[in-house]
Amino acid sequence: MDQVKIGKFIAERRKTVGLTQMQLAEKLGITDRAVSKWETGKAMPDSSIMLALCDVLKITVNDLLSGEVVSMDNYNKELENNLLEMIKQKEQADKRLLSVEVFIGITATVVLFAMVLLASFVQMSNGLRISLMALGFILFFAGCFYALRIEQVAGYYACKECGHRYVPTYKAVNFAPHMGRTRYMRCPECGKKSWQKKVLSKE
Repeated sequence: MDQVKIGKFIAERRKTVGLTQMQLAEKLGITDRAVSKWETGKAMPDSSIMLALCDVLKITVNDLLSGEVVSMDNYNKELENNLLEMIKQKEQADKRLLSVEVFIGITATVVLFAMVLLASFVQMSNGLRISLMALGFILFFAGCFYALRIEQVAGYYACKECGHRYVPTYKAVNFAPHMGRTRYMRCPECGKKSWQKKVLSKE
């Protein structure tokens, strides 16, 4: 999708319906700065407000993602292209998130060991030593929480038994035995437990 083209289209439609950036922002419950970023092609509208934005601009989501009003002759073709592009962008975003997960996990572990070593070998009061170690563990567990949350929502898990791909609950991911990103979980489709691999695509 061409963000610059989409941005220009949003600006054009906003002016057509007679709204300023501020007025459009107020209708959507966001800041005019966000609208400005859309119109300059620096960002895309969040999926949670796309329908409301299209309603205000009197266009379809397909029009928005195409950056123009799509004729009925090309509607299905443009819709298919836009859906494929959105799937591709989600896969790329999930891949980046999983890289961030690794970074968070390594950083949290290094910080924990550094603070434990510091508290163990540097002379300081017992109160400071305990506080330093406690802080290390707090940061470690906070890092683990965010890393696990990323692993839950980025991509899908594929059931080994039936092939169903799904996003599990945080609880299921948290308590499942695992080897790397492969977790032993119950599939919501077939109800069987298996070692399920993390995959990026839905199909």
